Amino acid sequence: MIIMLEKLAHFIVHKGKHIERFFVVAVIVCAVCYPFVGVNYDLSKYLPDFAPTKQALDVMEEEFGYPGMARIMIKDVTLPEARSIRQRIADVDGVDLIVGPDMATNVYAMDSFTENALSDKFYKDGNAVYQIIFEDGDADERTHEAIRQIYDIVGKDRGCFSGSAVSSKERQESIAREIAMAIGMAVVIIWLILTLTTTSWFEPFLFILVMVVAIILNMGSNLMFGRISFFTFSTAAILQLAVSMDYSIFLLHTYTGIKNQGLDSEIAMEKAIVEACGSILASGATTIVGFLVIALMKFTIGKDVGFVLTKGILCSLATVLFLMPTLILQFDKKIEKTAHRPFIPSFDGLGRVMYRIRIPVLIVAVLCAVPCYFGQAMNYFYYGDDALGSGPGTRVYEDSREIESIFGKANVVIAMVPNGSTVRERELTEALEDQDFIEYALSMSGTMPQGIPESFLPKNIVEQLRTDKYARILISMKTREESEYSFQCSNVLTQIVRDYYPEDSYVIGMTPTTIDIRDILTDDYNRVSIISLLGVAIVVMITFHSVLVPILVIIPIEVAIYLNMTLPYIMGDSVVYIGYIIVSCLQLGATIDYSILMSNNYMEMRETMESRQAAVAAISKSALSIITSGGILTVVGYLLYFTSSIQAISQVGRLVGRGALLSMLLVLSLLPALLAALDKPIRKQQDKARIRAEKRKQRAGSVKERFSQIKIKKPVSQEEVAHDGD
Repeated sequence: MIIMLEKLAHFIVHKGKHIERFFVVAVIVCAVCYPFVGVNYDLSKYLPDFAPTKQALDVMEEEFGYPGMARIMIKDVTLPEARSIRQRIADVDGVDLIVGPDMATNVYAMDSFTENALSDKFYKDGNAVYQIIFEDGDADERTHEAIRQIYDIVGKDRGCFSGSAVSSKERQESIAREIAMAIGMAVVIIWLILTLTTTSWFEPFLFILVMVVAIILNMGSNLMFGRISFFTFSTAAILQLAVSMDYSIFLLHTYTGIKNQGLDSEIAMEKAIVEACGSILASGATTIVGFLVIALMKFTIGKDVGFVLTKGILCSLATVLFLMPTLILQFDKKIEKTAHRPFIPSFDGLGRVMYRIRIPVLIVAVLCAVPCYFGQAMNYFYYGDDALGSGPGTRVYEDSREIESIFGKANVVIAMVPNGSTVRERELTEALEDQDFIEYALSMSGTMPQGIPESFLPKNIVEQLRTDKYARILISMKTREESEYSFQCSNVLTQIVRDYYPEDSYVIGMTPTTIDIRDILTDDYNRVSIISLLGVAIVVMITFHSVLVPILVIIPIEVAIYLNMTLPYIMGDSVVYIGYIIVSCLQLGATIDYSILMSNNYMEMRETMESRQAAVAAISKSALSIITSGGILTVVGYLLYFTSSIQAISQVGRLVGRGALLSMLLVLSLLPALLAALDKPIRKQQDKARIRAEKRKQRAGSVKERFSQIKIKKPVSQEEVAHDGD
């Protein structure tokens, strides 16, 4: 293995120009591909095929199309003007159905039906509200163009705009700007952190250059997936930047240490690659395990996030191990010329303080671990589109609240039932409207006056609510899209539909979709968290050749995760469940390196020191690397929190930032206490592992010696046979 690494290192150092050309071409190709990577904003697209909502959406798309929805209110408008505006909106390309104050008049063209109960629900005190269903999905460009035309018809200052289609449009327009802002700020702050923690003004530029190359390679190569989720698009680049920075720092520091021994630059780099490769790959492996486990989620947005972030780590590893050595050698003189004195003082004092408080820290950790383990499950979770919506302070959020203050909540659900008896369809419609939580139920049979056949109506009107196979019922519930009450109401509504149509009936909407997402995600978390823990433990066990050390290494990170996920409950905040799963795995995979580094340094110091001295020395030696890495991840997380208007992204940012900070603190305080307290069993296992390794080495040597003593007889040629015969 060492020989292979030495050959690889020699190739990297002496073929640097060819490697540079390869990366230049790859970066250009990926930069060109990047704009063509599609972004999906619809969570329902990630539902597995067995989910009821997924099956219903497939039928809906086949029969009526995939509907986007919006709710629009116009202020200070007369009823005749509201009718005129409704008609203009109905004529917009992409609008399938619009329900408003004059729905009855427009459908039947009979003035006597203008002042019915349905109209009263859409016009109050000079304000008119419309529920719009589009022909295409929320994120479709045709839907967004229709919304832009509706803005022109209504006037942005005069209207209030809400609904999933409006939220999707605003997200798409703001997300690229917010990502650019977050990455720009991250680069500046990371440069400042690296400047403080390195000894050359040029080193931070080199680190950031290498990571930017890796990010471009990852984001451009996402074209292989066709489309990625908005969640991945928003977080992948900045998380890759934060998580992968350690690799390049470790390689450069290893090279500098070896070169300072008086070796030639190229020889020092070859030795640095061989020495650093194991640690870099082990660090990358733990992170990759965490991301690959996310990909095992049945809710396939996990596969989207997991594969893209895993590919990002692989791009970073390849860039650091292949491109960075040639860049370091190329700019070696520049690094030396821009050297400066260390800005960060020694951490010897920190080591002594942390060791002194080890007992109180251990007691607090034990007391907090169990309550926090159960407390994290007590959070109020969001699962569906409410988690994706714009947060407080945004135009969509404020408009939604203003509409609700006048017309109340409106949660639109669509029921599809088989065509057949119009009597049964009318009875179902009436049964739905009898429910207290339902504002209205609009169907062809339920709204048609008795005695008037559907053949009297224009074909385009009939097609909005009926096809050859299915009838569509538009239902508005007086609930939010996501709450325990809305889930209960949705289940009651679904049961009523099934009572009248036991077979081939479907209920579609944000609330039924969210129920399916909730059930799948809850099951995903239980499975994913266990696999993630086992996967990381196996990697650490292979690294340390011990069963006990992986347990100790993981304990501070797991306590940090439990505490991180319990704090929202203590502070009364809600949590996006997707973020809860992803950050749990990400925090474990990304910050376990801090524990590995601390444990490695402790083992090394313990060879020549007592346990107390080894713990203090390990803290002092590890602190700078842990604070640099943890500080970068903390800053990046909180940048996402402060710059993103999307609640899901903002919350994930806060969880990542806070999680990195907690992991950093617990590794510096709790882990040394655990290592010192269990010093004897750890050393006993290490000694046994060392003895086993020596025996394997001896057996391998004896086998090699026996093979070398075997003389292989040379085959006799025909000429030699003939010569012997003579």
